[in-house]
Amino acid sequence: MSTNLHARPAAASGTFALGGDLPVHRLGYGAMQLTGPGVWGDPKDPDEAVRVLRRAVELGVTFIDTADSYGPFVSEQLIRKALHPYADDLVIATKGGLTRSGPGDWRPVGRPEYLRQQTELSLRNLGLEQIDLYQLHRIDPQVPLADQLGELVLLQQEGKIRHIGVSQVSVDQLRQAREIATIVSVQNLYNLANRADEDVLEYAEQENIAFIPWFPIATGELARPGGPLDAIAEDHGSTPAQLALAWLLRRSPVVLPIPGTSSIAHLEENTDAARITLTDKEFEALSAAA
Repeated sequence: MSTNLHARPAAASGTFALGGDLPVHRLGYGAMQLTGPGVWGDPKDPDEAVRVLRRAVELGVTFIDTADSYGPFVSEQLIRKALHPYADDLVIATKGGLTRSGPGDWRPVGRPEYLRQQTELSLRNLGLEQIDLYQLHRIDPQVPLADQLGELVLLQQEGKIRHIGVSQVSVDQLRQAREIATIVSVQNLYNLANRADEDVLEYAEQENIAFIPWFPIATGELARPGGPLDAIAEDHGSTPAQLALAWLLRRSPVVLPIPGTSSIAHLEENTDAARITLTDKEFEALSAAA
């Protein structure tokens, strides 16, 4: 086992079963950064992006998160190029519901016909017959939620989606979503330095819903030289970013951090965070620091 964890450190993060039937290693990989500036267009080095994805799987990552809007479609197509045919234990999650009209420009569109189109395109770009986890990237305030999630339920009934998730929602919105569909995941902004959605995480934990924090390794002022993370990082021989990931993994068994990077060195550093075991005192100190 120790040899396996040394070669595949992501396995040390433990497992979570999405929807009760899709076990993944909790420390995953977010593929947003495998694109050009502003999450637009091709990356500077597409071959390196392929190498990063393949290395992530070698390190034990079994959960990769992407979206049709990353590029758009660039991230999904790179995943297919790098990893298809997919390993039996690899879960690819994607999202739809944000349109792109240029670098850094994101606009929610939740019309049922649009979500159906994007699901079909994601199936094609990923080379899949069924998407394991399809997440509504943003709730479109111009379209009834029942229409948005209702279309995903229809796609689920047709066998094109296995499980449904939502992104950047409040507790009330999550409750409403669960009245329409079986929601197995929620993906919100959350990290050591920004815990504004603590109530959403607490609700997800209570209901055994996966909580996927995006922007997971933000540490801000906490990582400054001489800051509150320094002493603990020194004790573990780790970086502040690794501590931030270790804190998320310790925070709740439903948390699935998905740090993203376009660098193999950074990927290996992030994945090694799964081997860090924080003491109760260290966890409380990190929690209090923010």
